[in-house]
Amino acid sequence: MAKTYADIQKEIESLQKAAETLRQKEVAGVIDRIKAAIATYQLTARDLGLAGRAAAPAPKRAKAKRAAKAARGAGYRDDAGNTWSGRGRRPGWINAALAAGKSLDDFRA
Repeated sequence: MAKTYADIQKEIESLQKAAETLRQKEVAGVIDRIKAAIATYQLTARDLGLAGRAAAPAPKRAKAKRAAKAARGAGYRDDAGNTWSGRGRRPGWINAALAAGKSLDDFRA
């Protein structure tokens, strides 16, 4: 007799449970071997690259940098809503205004 979809689903669930049980047993063995090696070689978290990781502070620096940039805002602004931070190449609207006789001080935010 052919298996039904429901029979196969039950078999899959049974196999997944068996696989998870085996995984847990294997993981326990791996952890025991790792602990034994750590004790044998007197390894520290730093030796394993787990202590003082530089990855944690990075988001704070990036977040602080973004906050500072946002607080700084646009250095130059015109009546049309165009902005320029004052860094990098001058945008076309600034160049056009300067050519028309305006000065950068006219656009300071």
